[in-house]
Amino acid sequence: MTSPAQLKEVAPEIIKKYSDKSNIKGLIQNLNTLIPYFALFYLAMKSLESQSYWFAGAFTLLLSLFIVRIFMLMHDCGHKSMFKTQWFNTIGGFFTGVFVGMPQYVWSQHHNFHHSTNGNWEKYRGPLNILSVKEFAQLSPSSQNKYRLGRSILLAPFGAFMYFIFNPRFNWMLGSLIFGINIIKKKIKTPGESFKQIISSQSSRYWKTGKEYLHMTLNNVVLVSIWITASWYFGAATFFTVYIISLSLAGAAGLIIFTLQHNFEGSYASDTEHWDYYQAALTGTSFFTFPKIINWFGADIAYHHIHHLSANIPNYNLVRAHKEYAHLFDHVTRIRLRDIAKEFKFILWDEKQQKIISIDQYNQMKAA
Repeated sequence: MTSPAQLKEVAPEIIKKYSDKSNIKGLIQNLNTLIPYFALFYLAMKSLESQSYWFAGAFTLLLSLFIVRIFMLMHDCGHKSMFKTQWFNTIGGFFTGVFVGMPQYVWSQHHNFHHSTNGNWEKYRGPLNILSVKEFAQLSPSSQNKYRLGRSILLAPFGAFMYFIFNPRFNWMLGSLIFGINIIKKKIKTPGESFKQIISSQSSRYWKTGKEYLHMTLNNVVLVSIWITASWYFGAATFFTVYIISLSLAGAAGLIIFTLQHNFEGSYASDTEHWDYYQAALTGTSFFTFPKIINWFGADIAYHHIHHLSANIPNYNLVRAHKEYAHLFDHVTRIRLRDIAKEFKFILWDEKQQKIISIDQYNQMKAA
């Protein structure tokens, strides 16, 4: 079994060999994703208009898979690993972020924190915001049951709706309203202060920097403009039926994928004192052994152990990096399609054993 020290020694060699980016490859990936995306969106709406519901459903389901891929391309742009030219990553990330309803720059700041703390569950609790065993034990039985039900895989589409459609719009509008009211109050209180001084002195819990707010604003303005235009042309009911269902399904798939990449039976889950970056890549990150077509829609994010070794490696180099150095990753946990429901039940951090466990395992320990 590869040790963290061994992986650390070989990592620079892997990263140097496979971190080369290509504008051509990045452009091809975006074209072979966005062209089918627009075509399927159009076909789904036209099928719905003509009451061809089976076709509408089939096109919407396929559209959802392409939205998953768009999100993965946005993800790579956020890591500056899609294109060689960094300006292309900025532009590509912005527009793919619009298509999935997510301000890409803001999202990437949070995601980069995840990469820098992967496996340190004191600092980052994953998309499900899981509790430690100690915290869970302090809950009442009814609260424990609510916690378990609230992290059911069946709620993933609802969670995706909130995460990709509702929250980015609501937080921006509410944050802007509160920010504006605070500026007006401060101006009335200190009329001698300029608006520039007042604005620079204000803070918001909805964004960390002015650049984040700018990206939130641009994302929402462009996206809402698309909503209005599409609703006028196709009809609001037709457009939003396809839009909400496809994005919720795609988002659900994304949330499930992201969760299972780090929440699985026995997954490494350290505290800050004992945390090791390379140990997290080896035993705190999974490898999805899915069919190739599914990996294509996921832009090979299935090779997540390589991605967490270095986010600088483009998605189109992950497979080759894994194959050449497969001997180093023999003991990385493999997850198959049929394992998804089982592995999604691991939603507690056992801080004593330094691993992720299920509530059933918690109950067994408690009984013992």
